[in-house]
Amino acid sequence: MLSITDLSIRLAGRLLIDQSSVQITPGSRVGMVGRNGTGKSTLFKVIRGELAAEHGTVTLPPRWRVGSLAQEAPNGPESLISVVLKADLERDALLHEAESAIDPHRIAEIQTRLVDIDAHSAPSRAAAILSGLGFSAADQLRPCAEFSGGWRMRVALAATLFAAPDLLLLDEPTNYLDLEGTLWLEDHLAHYPRTVIVISHDRDLLESSVDQILHLERSKLTLYKGTYSSFEEQRATRELLDAKAVKRQEAERARLQAFVDRFKAKASKARQAQSRVKMLERLKPINALVTQDVREITFPAPEKLLSPPIIAADNVSVGYDPATPVLGRVTLRIDNDDRIALLGANGNGKSTLVKLLAGRLAPFSGKVTRADKLSIAYFAQHQLDELNEDASTYDHVRKLMGDAPEAKVRARAGAIGFSGKAADTKVGKLSGGEKARLLLGLATFFGPNMIILDEPTNHLDIDSRAALAEAINEFPGAIIMVSHDRYLIESCADQLWIVADRTVTNYDGDLDEYRRLVLSSRNAEAAPRERSATSEKPQRARSDNRGPLKKRIAEAESEIARVSEIIAKIDTALALPDIFTRDPKQAAQLSKARANAADALARAEEQWLEASTQYDEAAG
Repeated sequence: MLSITDLSIRLAGRLLIDQSSVQITPGSRVGMVGRNGTGKSTLFKVIRGELAAEHGTVTLPPRWRVGSLAQEAPNGPESLISVVLKADLERDALLHEAESAIDPHRIAEIQTRLVDIDAHSAPSRAAAILSGLGFSAADQLRPCAEFSGGWRMRVALAATLFAAPDLLLLDEPTNYLDLEGTLWLEDHLAHYPRTVIVISHDRDLLESSVDQILHLERSKLTLYKGTYSSFEEQRATRELLDAKAVKRQEAERARLQAFVDRFKAKASKARQAQSRVKMLERLKPINALVTQDVREITFPAPEKLLSPPIIAADNVSVGYDPATPVLGRVTLRIDNDDRIALLGANGNGKSTLVKLLAGRLAPFSGKVTRADKLSIAYFAQHQLDELNEDASTYDHVRKLMGDAPEAKVRARAGAIGFSGKAADTKVGKLSGGEKARLLLGLATFFGPNMIILDEPTNHLDIDSRAALAEAINEFPGAIIMVSHDRYLIESCADQLWIVADRTVTNYDGDLDEYRRLVLSSRNAEAAPRERSATSEKPQRARSDNRGPLKKRIAEAESEIARVSEIIAKIDTALALPDIFTRDPKQAAQLSKARANAADALARAEEQWLEASTQYDEAAG
């Protein structure tokens, strides 16, 4: 059990958690929620022992392993599958020791333990997790260094999940994922067999993957049973009860004070008046829940609506190299009031399509027609890094308003969400959510006809995401969105477009149907034998992709040699003349270990045969 007792945490002089106690039972799946900056990530640091609490204790069972996402993405020449496999420290250590062990007793112990932890199925389990997070079989054999930072953070997440710690701590894990990866993670966490606490602002994850909600508000931790919707209902009820209690207490306080004021000067009533004063002193105020209204998000309306369609594409081919276009046969139409969500795994061409629509990429062939005077606003997470860290919100708004009076500049900064002194805060001191609000305001500053939103919810808390959904629905122009947040898509989108197989198609189903499609597809890809038979996508020309196959052959050969050496050592131990009479238990363990090693050898030989066959076919 994770026991948090009378815990107080202070950081940089600010009290984040004040004398809170919570008990989390083994096997619980807990979603942690609260406004940005309240101290959720700091609590994780205290649980991990990286930060000392000001007061109170955090107690874990002595043998519990605590796992969380690494701060830095893995990097280097090792393949993705190797990085993930090494996350199981016990298995990795046992395998290394098995290579050099010569004592029969120790060999038996190692092999028995490897059987106990199901070590021989580890490669398939690691591959399934990587596949679920969006890595193809070929990608899993590529070096980490070949991937971007966002993809390497997915590898770090895969390694954390594969290690399967007793207490899994995840801090906004969906920030690194596309919708497809998020859907898989929701399903994986819903079936996680141990204790998990996940900090998230994703309503659907909190609805489908957890059974308790840990709420941090006003420096207090409160644990609610049930999913996020249940939490909202319980909290609303608590607010109502607390408000009634406060009202009753205020009435009682007023009654006592009136008695004191009326009779304190009368000697005959002095004793009663004094007792009422003491009662007032003992009447501690009730800490009613105070709803902190979230600042609204607004998008300025365009001056006028344009004649539809505002964008039309006819049989367009687009990309970065005319010889190998990313998308082809693209035919689409966008009207003034369209709300379109783009689906499809990262790497399938969503960003390429967005750049085509925004006019940042010209088509190789086909025709794109745009309405006259079409204005497009484009928001993407990477643009946060382009903000001037040393300038304030006022400075950024001033730059767009030229010689406008200061009052108008400050009024516009306030409309974006930075009123008063907040407008003078340097960007470098803003939170991620505040930077996202600023960038949304700047991108849509001049009232565009169409807004393109690429992962706009990263860094936004739940209430801010709801405000964003409201702003999208109230905006009279067109919206194109790429998001892993199902709540945002379901709240706003009236069309779903799938970007896959190098083209763009309308999807007639809803997100529940799409979720089932994604999970079934990724589960099929996770099974190496089924992948080649059931894959619906044509693989890339094999003749151009023999490098990964060659590497698989080499890894299989290495595994065959390693397991064969283990079998030889076990056979040597079993050949001792008196082992079955002297130590029958050890002999039985060795026999079991040899059988498991023989199974592992057979699997390695099958993998070698499969890879060799594919390599020969690719060679033509």
